[in-house]
Amino acid sequence: MNILIFGIGGVGGYFGGKLAQAGFDVTMIARGKHLEAINENGLEVESINGDFKVKPKLATDNLAEVSTPDLVILGVKSWQIQEVASKLESIISAETIVLPLQNGANNVEKLLEILPKKNVIAGLCHIVSFVENPGKIKHVSFEPRITFGEIDNSNSERIQQLKSVFDEAELTNFIPENIHLEIWKKFLFIATISGLGGLTRVSIDKIRESEYLYDLLQKTAQEIKLVANAKGIPLAEEHLEKAFEIIKNQPSGTTASTQRDIMAGRPSELENFNGFIVKEAEKLNISTPVNKLIYECLLPMEREARNS
Repeated sequence: MNILIFGIGGVGGYFGGKLAQAGFDVTMIARGKHLEAINENGLEVESINGDFKVKPKLATDNLAEVSTPDLVILGVKSWQIQEVASKLESIISAETIVLPLQNGANNVEKLLEILPKKNVIAGLCHIVSFVENPGKIKHVSFEPRITFGEIDNSNSERIQQLKSVFDEAELTNFIPENIHLEIWKKFLFIATISGLGGLTRVSIDKIRESEYLYDLLQKTAQEIKLVANAKGIPLAEEHLEKAFEIIKNQPSGTTASTQRDIMAGRPSELENFNGFIVKEAEKLNISTPVNKLIYECLLPMEREARNS
């Protein structure tokens, strides 16, 4: 299988590295010093599951050099999806599968605005990893897992083929009954902690220690559930409880990647997290005051980061 990994950050770097290690033809789209290091020395992955180093079939920042892929895994941020999809139009075939692994609840919808429905499947991943240095990915937490499925949840032949590919690469993977529910379950967790973390600029344990902030965290999650339910997603109280079990078990000093982007003055996924909830709620005539407060307070910083 000819695989294109678009974006070699923590997600694309780890999963792309594992697929290359398993012997698949992997092309990596990277840029700058990271790309230079990969081309010179290969991609190094330092992982809690064991370190490894791979040399991709091709590492480039030029899509014109890329042959038509059978599978594209998107390792970019959710706000970059539409731009990337527009670039992919020129190199994919009718059989190419495009798998988004971003955080966010509407990545599939964004892809479908540009790419044919037959090319797109839905997905997400669980991993804590990042670019430590140019050419090096560091995986520090979570058993890496890819969850994926057809948009209509059908058990298609290509989904089973993709499972075989991930199995061969020794990647934990899961095909759920309802991929959209799984996407929203993760979105619930990540969107709940990211915005308030970015606003307070403190780690999750500091938020847990404050009765007032922890209550805001719970209200953020309840509003997300309201919007999900109005959109036909069966997000339930049990899913909120599980999300908060994870929040309670996060070690001291933990921050979300979007929070770190906000604090560093970089463009973030604010629009795709709290902003998405606020705008969907307005369309559905639902009140989401906590998400709106977080979004509006962070929006000036987001605009500044994108203009700088």
